[in-house]
Amino acid sequence: MRVIATNKKAYHNYEIFDSYEAGISLLGSEVKSIREGKISLKEGYAEIKGGEVYLLNCNISPYAPANRFNHEPQRDRKLLLHRRQIKRLIGKTKEKGFTLVPTKVLINDKGKVKVEIALAKGKRAYQKKEAIKERDLERELRAEIKKKWR
Repeated sequence: MRVIATNKKAYHNYEIFDSYEAGISLLGSEVKSIREGKISLKEGYAEIKGGEVYLLNCNISPYAPANRFNHEPQRDRKLLLHRRQIKRLIGKTKEKGFTLVPTKVLINDKGKVKVEIALAKGKRAYQKKEAIKERDLERELRAEIKKKWR
Protein backbone atom coordinates (compact mmCIF):
# COMPACT_ATOMS: atom_id res chain seq x y z
CA MET A 1 0.00 0.00 0.00
CA ARG A 2 1.20 3.47 -0.89
CA VAL A 3 -0.13 6.44 1.08
CA ILE A 4 -0.82 9.37 -1.23
CA ALA A 5 -2.23 11.96 1.19
CA THR A 6 -2.96 12.23 4.90
CA ASN A 7 -5.25 14.62 6.72
CA LYS A 8 -3.04 15.81 9.59
CA LYS A 9 -5.66 18.38 10.54
CA ALA A 10 -8.14 15.60 11.29
CA TYR A 11 -5.84 14.05 13.89
CA HIS A 12 -5.42 17.46 15.54
CA ASN A 13 -9.05 18.62 15.45
CA TYR A 14 -10.80 15.31 16.12
CA GLU A 15 -10.63 12.38 18.48
CA ILE A 16 -10.60 9.31 16.21
CA PHE A 17 -12.64 6.26 17.27
CA ASP A 18 -13.12 3.85 14.33
CA SER A 19 -11.67 3.85 10.84
CA TYR A 20 -12.92 2.18 7.68
CA GLU A 21 -11.21 1.66 4.34
CA ALA A 22 -13.57 2.51 1.50
CA GLY A 23 -13.31 2.38 -2.25
CA ILE A 24 -14.10 5.59 -4.10
CA SER A 25 -15.96 6.14 -7.37
CA LEU A 26 -13.65 8.22 -9.58
CA LEU A 27 -13.23 9.32 -13.18
CA GLY A 28 -10.07 8.44 -15.13
CA SER A 29 -8.57 11.91 -14.94
CA GLU A 30 -9.15 11.93 -11.16
CA VAL A 31 -7.24 8.66 -10.72
CA LYS A 32 -4.29 9.99 -12.73
CA SER A 33 -4.28 13.22 -10.73
CA ILE A 34 -4.34 11.26 -7.43
CA ARG A 35 -1.41 9.11 -8.58
CA GLU A 36 0.53 12.36 -9.04
CA GLY A 37 -0.40 13.31 -5.44
CA LYS A 38 -2.64 16.25 -6.35
CA ILE A 39 -5.33 15.71 -3.73
CA SER A 40 -6.22 17.68 -0.61
CA LEU A 41 -8.28 16.29 2.28
CA LYS A 42 -7.96 19.32 4.58
CA GLU A 43 -11.53 20.61 4.30
CA GLY A 44 -13.08 17.28 3.31
CA TYR A 45 -15.72 15.32 5.19
CA ALA A 46 -18.04 12.39 4.52
CA GLU A 47 -21.81 12.43 4.73
CA ILE A 48 -24.54 9.80 4.46
CA LYS A 49 -27.25 10.63 1.90
CA GLY A 50 -29.99 8.17 1.02
CA GLY A 51 -28.22 5.13 2.44
CA GLU A 52 -24.96 5.91 0.60
CA VAL A 53 -21.77 7.56 1.82
CA TYR A 54 -20.34 10.53 -0.11
CA LEU A 55 -17.01 12.34 0.19
CA LEU A 56 -17.65 16.08 0.08
CA ASN A 57 -15.43 19.15 -0.25
CA CYS A 58 -12.34 17.09 -1.13
CA ASN A 59 -10.20 18.78 -3.78
CA ILE A 60 -8.63 16.73 -6.59
CA SER A 61 -6.72 19.06 -8.91
CA PRO A 62 -7.42 18.79 -12.66
CA TYR A 63 -5.14 16.53 -14.68
CA ALA A 64 -3.44 18.77 -17.25
CA PRO A 65 -3.15 16.29 -20.19
CA ALA A 66 -6.91 15.53 -19.99
CA ASN A 67 -7.70 19.14 -21.09
CA ARG A 68 -11.40 19.31 -22.09
CA PHE A 69 -12.22 15.83 -20.73
CA ASN A 70 -11.19 16.88 -17.24
CA HIS A 71 -13.20 16.52 -14.04
CA GLU A 72 -14.72 19.05 -11.65
CA PRO A 73 -12.21 19.51 -8.76
CA GLN A 74 -14.68 19.56 -5.84
CA ARG A 75 -17.54 17.32 -6.89
CA ASP A 76 -19.25 14.86 -4.52
CA ARG A 77 -17.69 11.40 -4.78
CA LYS A 78 -19.43 8.21 -3.75
CA LEU A 79 -17.62 5.97 -1.26
CA LEU A 80 -17.98 2.23 -1.65
CA LEU A 81 -18.67 0.41 1.62
CA HIS A 82 -20.51 -2.76 2.59
CA ARG A 83 -24.18 -2.32 3.52
CA ARG A 84 -23.46 -3.51 7.09
CA GLN A 85 -20.73 -0.89 7.50
CA ILE A 86 -23.02 1.86 6.21
CA LYS A 87 -25.76 0.87 8.67
CA ARG A 88 -23.25 0.94 11.53
CA LEU A 89 -22.06 4.40 10.43
CA ILE A 90 -25.64 5.69 10.21
CA GLY A 91 -26.24 4.59 13.80
CA LYS A 92 -23.02 6.12 15.08
CA THR A 93 -23.34 9.47 13.27
CA LYS A 94 -26.82 10.00 14.70
CA GLU A 95 -25.20 10.16 18.15
CA LYS A 96 -24.37 13.71 19.19
CA GLY A 97 -20.99 15.00 18.12
CA PHE A 98 -19.88 12.17 15.79
CA THR A 99 -18.84 12.89 12.23
CA LEU A 100 -17.08 11.12 9.35
CA VAL A 101 -13.68 12.51 8.39
CA PRO A 102 -11.30 11.31 5.64
CA THR A 103 -7.88 10.58 7.14
CA LYS A 104 -5.86 9.00 4.31
CA VAL A 105 -5.91 8.35 0.58
CA LEU A 106 -3.91 5.35 -0.52
CA ILE A 107 -3.34 3.05 -3.44
CA ASN A 108 -3.51 -0.64 -2.53
CA ASP A 109 -1.47 -3.54 -3.95
CA LYS A 110 -3.96 -4.02 -6.80
CA GLY A 111 -3.65 -0.37 -7.88
CA LYS A 112 -7.06 0.68 -6.56
CA VAL A 113 -7.54 4.07 -4.90
CA LYS A 114 -8.90 3.74 -1.36
CA VAL A 115 -9.96 6.34 1.21
CA GLU A 116 -9.69 5.74 4.93
CA ILE A 117 -12.59 7.44 6.70
CA ALA A 118 -12.79 7.72 10.45
CA LEU A 119 -15.63 8.06 12.89
CA ALA A 120 -14.54 11.06 14.92
CA LYS A 121 -15.67 13.48 17.59
CA GLY A 122 -14.50 17.10 17.64
CA LYS A 123 -11.95 18.12 20.28
CA ARG A 124 -12.40 21.16 22.48
CA ALA A 125 -9.72 23.88 22.55
CA TYR A 126 -8.36 22.75 25.92
CA GLN A 127 -8.06 19.14 24.67
CA LYS A 128 -5.99 20.32 21.70
CA LYS A 129 -3.68 22.28 24.01
CA GLU A 130 -3.24 19.26 26.29
CA ALA A 131 -2.36 17.06 23.32
CA ILE A 132 0.29 19.58 22.18
CA LYS A 133 1.78 19.71 25.71
CA GLU A 134 1.92 15.91 25.93
CA ARG A 135 3.58 15.68 22.52
CA ASP A 136 6.20 18.29 23.49
CA LEU A 137 6.94 16.52 26.80
CA GLU A 138 7.32 13.19 24.99
CA ARG A 139 9.70 14.77 22.47
CA GLU A 140 11.83 16.32 25.25
CA LEU A 141 11.90 13.01 27.14
CA ARG A 142 13.12 11.14 24.05
CA ALA A 143 15.82 13.79 23.52
CA GLU A 144 17.02 13.44 27.14
CA ILE A 145 17.17 9.65 26.88
CA LYS A 146 19.09 9.91 23.62
CA LYS A 147 21.54 12.35 25.25
CA LYS A 148 22.19 10.02 28.21
CA TRP A 149 22.98 6.99 26.04
CA ARG A 150 25.53 8.78 23.84
